[in-house]
Amino acid sequence: MWNHRADLAQRSIDHYFAAPGEQLFNNWHPLEPGDNDVFNYWWLAHAVDVRIDAYLRTSDPARLEQARHIHDGILRRNGGELFNDYFDDMLWLALATLRLAEATGESELYGEAVELWEHVLDQGWNDHEGGGIAWRVSQPYYKNTPANAPFVILAARLHRHTGERRYLEQARRVMDWLEHTLVRPDGFVHDGVNRQEDHAVDEDWRFTYNQGLYVGACVELARALGLGLGLGLGEEPDLYLSRAARTARTAIAELGVDGVFAAEGEGGDEGLFKGIYYRYARELVEAAEVPEVRAFVLGSTEHLWRSCGRDGLVLASEQWDRPPRAKVPLSAQLSAAMATEVCAALTSPRVHPPGQPDRIA
Repeated sequence: MWNHRADLAQRSIDHYFAAPGEQLFNNWHPLEPGDNDVFNYWWLAHAVDVRIDAYLRTSDPARLEQARHIHDGILRRNGGELFNDYFDDMLWLALATLRLAEATGESELYGEAVELWEHVLDQGWNDHEGGGIAWRVSQPYYKNTPANAPFVILAARLHRHTGERRYLEQARRVMDWLEHTLVRPDGFVHDGVNRQEDHAVDEDWRFTYNQGLYVGACVELARALGLGLGLGLGEEPDLYLSRAARTARTAIAELGVDGVFAAEGEGGDEGLFKGIYYRYARELVEAAEVPEVRAFVLGSTEHLWRSCGRDGLVLASEQWDRPPRAKVPLSAQLSAAMATEVCAALTSPRVHPPGQPDRIA
């Protein structure tokens, strides 16, 4: 069932959002004048990830080609450059590009991921608020989870690929700052600090993707430490897995409503938040079975399909137990596809496409 639904979710993206030329995807459905004025660099980075999800599930080379096409389109629309003003955006592209490198074995793509990581570390880390990666170039004083947790995930994955100590050392340094500054004792993860240059933590910004990102950072650090024992870096992998499980459960308790996550806003970007939680919840469940997290992921995505399925396809809603509103952003549609791919992965053996390397030299 879930494999079939994942195919339909992929098809739904094209059915509702495909656009001609370099645009590739419309930002909204239905489309109105001005809706495509914004170039959503980070939405498209997640679109790369979604196509890679489909490739890993099916081994269909067409899905891999789609992922590469989206990646190349991001660079074209960004003036041929990897970088932009937002450190979290660049990390999303780096994570997707590293997965694309894993799937294709192309060293050029791997080099891009490393270049992005080094750029973010060099330009993003500073001493405001005691350290951490800034959210954007023009606001070096503002630090948040969406910039710091993806850095940890990327650094830990690069360590696993290369064995280079520098990646793991930087992952631990950023993780220590994140946990000290933005993670509550019960595991709930705040969004950011010092946004208005007042040293205040944004406790009212309660978003699912912050929880998912911290879960992913914990799981990836646990994996990196498990593969890199003897480096003298301290924490045991089980400690990070227990922290990940704590946060995943706390997120469901505090942000879940009647078996689904509540709507998180209507501006567009918020549409991706749920999918990010689901992506990293999968990593947790695969690394250390957490039954209540698995049950929530499967049950809430079932709500999505029952409420938002139409004509054999799915058109996402901001809240998954009701039909979509008048307009749907591509971001929300990508979240629906991510969650559906997660359910397919959790209910079927993971597929390893032929020729996919375990490590990139």
